[in-house]
Amino acid sequence: MFKEKIEALTKAYNEKISKRSALLEKADKVADSEDLEGLKEIRSNLSSLKDEINSSKSEIDELNELAKEAAETRSVLTIPTDAKKAQAKPEYRDLLNSYFHKKEVRSGLISDNAEVTIPDVTQYIPEHEVKSVVDLSQFVNVFAATGPSGKYPIVKRATAVLNTVEELQKNPELAKPDFITIPWEVATYRGAIAISKEAIDDSRADLTGIVAQNALEQKVNTTNAKVAEVLEGFTAKTVSGDDVDAIKEILNVDLDPAYSPVIIASQSFYQYLDTIKDKNGRYLLNDPIVSSSPATLLGVPVYKVGDELLGKAGEAHAFIGDPRRAVLYANRTDVQVRWVDNDIYGQYLQAVIRFGVSKADEKAGFFVTEGAAVAGTTGE
Repeated sequence: MFKEKIEALTKAYNEKISKRSALLEKADKVADSEDLEGLKEIRSNLSSLKDEINSSKSEIDELNELAKEAAETRSVLTIPTDAKKAQAKPEYRDLLNSYFHKKEVRSGLISDNAEVTIPDVTQYIPEHEVKSVVDLSQFVNVFAATGPSGKYPIVKRATAVLNTVEELQKNPELAKPDFITIPWEVATYRGAIAISKEAIDDSRADLTGIVAQNALEQKVNTTNAKVAEVLEGFTAKTVSGDDVDAIKEILNVDLDPAYSPVIIASQSFYQYLDTIKDKNGRYLLNDPIVSSSPATLLGVPVYKVGDELLGKAGEAHAFIGDPRRAVLYANRTDVQVRWVDNDIYGQYLQAVIRFGVSKADEKAGFFVTEGAAVAGTTGE
C-alpha cells in the first residue's frame, strides 16, 4: 500500500519538476521578446507550482517515514502481552489510519466549510404517533337506526317458573315477557377541512390519505367520549388497597350470573389492578397469552383506556359489568368521509357521523373508583 502510494506521488512530483523546467525555458524566451503580460502569467504559474512541489515533497518524505516505521513493526515477530500492549509499536493499519486522517486535516475543507453542498436530510413521510386507543363501541349493543329517534325494546331476563299440572288438566297461563323500552335519539357530528391543490401536488406524502385517516380517528374519539359518559352514569362503587374481595363481590354477588362481565379500566385503575396480590404474594392480573387478547383478572377480560376518558388524569376509574347489556348505541350513519372539489383550487373533506348512545340495563354494571387513588388526586 505504501509502495504504490509513494510511486504515484513520486511520479506526480517528477511531472511537476518537468513542468517547472519547461516554464523556466519559456520565461527566458518571453523575456527576450519583452512580453510583460506573458512573463507575469508565467511567474504566477511558477509560484503556484513551487507551492505544489514543496507540498508533494513533504508528503513523500512523510510517507517514506511511515513506510519505514511500518516495515520495522512487521519485522517484530513476538506478539506483545496485555501488559506490554500500551508500549507496543503502532500496527501497520494504525499508521495508515493516522496518515489519511492527517491528510484530511491538511486538505483545509471540512463539513462546516462545505455546508452548502451537504443536504439537510428531511423525512417527508410522517410517522403516526404511537398511542393505543380502544374503540368502546365494539363492546356495546350497536343497532342500525332507521330514523332520528325512537324506542328500543329489551327483554328482561325471565324470573318466572313453570307450574306443575296434572295430566289432561288445562295449561296455566305462561308468564309474559317483561320488556324494557329504551328511548334513543340520534345526534349529528360533522366537520370539514379545505386542502389546497398546491399542498396536495407538492406534498411527498399522501396528504389526502393522512387527513382522511385523521378524520376516522376523530370519529373513534367522538364515539368513545359519548359511550364513556353513559358508563360513568352507572351505580358508583369504591374499592381500595389490596382488598380484591370488593371486586370479587361485584363480580360474584352484585352482578347477575347471566351477565358476561368485562373490566374497562382507566390507566390508573389498571395500574391498581396490576399491583394486587393474593395472600401468597402472587400478582392476580394475568398478562394476555397473545398480543391481540386482553389481560384477565379473576378470569374476567380487562381493557385499558386513557385516564381522561373515564375521568381526570391520575384518577382510577373502571366500568365493571356487561357493556353489551348496559349501553345501547343507535348507529344512524357511520362516519362518511367525502372529497369534493373546492372553488379555491383545492379539495374539501367532509366527515359526518350520526349516532346516539343511551343507558340500557341499569343492573348490567357499576362505575368503580379506587379510593386510594382518588384521595391522592389534587385535580385541576
